[in-house]
Amino acid sequence: MSFTYIIIDDSHESALQTKATADGVPDLEFLGMAHSPEEGLNLVIEKKPRLIFLEIAPSDKKSSLSLSFISELHRFLSVLPEIIITTSSKTLAFDAIDYGVFEYHLKPIQAIQIVKSVYKLRKQFRIDAPIQETNSEQDQILAPVVSQTQEQAPKPLIICIKSYGDYRYINAEDICYFQADNNSTDIYLNSGETITAFKTLKHFEAVLAFPFIRIHNSYIVNRNYISRIQTGNALCYIKNSATKLPFSKSYKNNIDLIISGFSLENYIEI
Repeated sequence: MSFTYIIIDDSHESALQTKATADGVPDLEFLGMAHSPEEGLNLVIEKKPRLIFLEIAPSDKKSSLSLSFISELHRFLSVLPEIIITTSSKTLAFDAIDYGVFEYHLKPIQAIQIVKSVYKLRKQFRIDAPIQETNSEQDQILAPVVSQTQEQAPKPLIICIKSYGDYRYINAEDICYFQADNNSTDIYLNSGETITAFKTLKHFEAVLAFPFIRIHNSYIVNRNYISRIQTGNALCYIKNSATKLPFSKSYKNNIDLIISGFSLENYIEI
């Protein structure tokens, strides 16, 4: 089983280095490379690759390559290729998760990173691929049994707030937002209850992933509890409450990602 791929990178040299590494990995078939969003979009539509190696933090400041390229793909494709981010910066990893990328690899890309990605893709393909009906007894024996290979859905995240022998367990999905309070953090639940944890907001930002997003020096919000965003007044409204959380200019990109994320779901704009 082979997987086709393309490379989208503003640097021709960097794209060639990625290709050289990928060439040493079995089961990958190169279809082409592009150096701008426009070229990349045309290449995706024309070649229909299974994988895209995408640079999102180009060294050339004039380049417009970014995560927004993924949003552009959604305008034209109902099913996107798997996207592997290839970049030199760790800072966009959290944002990339919000966009649902397949992998996030730091440059210079190592062959073992691509090998692991291919193994994950193979596993996903075996789970998602439908079982073909056959008349051959041998084919029936060899046919994969999806129910045996399919992984169980991940269990909901539980956060334990520990303090002097007291263990408090919270379902992460019940948390509306976090608010900094000096060296502690207040956790606001959908029940209206507030719990104090003796950890900084920065600590929670480091250990929690999507849907928890930092929007202010004092706030991390659970995106699933946002009912309204006012960009003019820089406010986020929390569902089923009168709470309004401010967001700051330094985290405006995260607000833009939240808005983009909603638009990529089952969504109608009126």
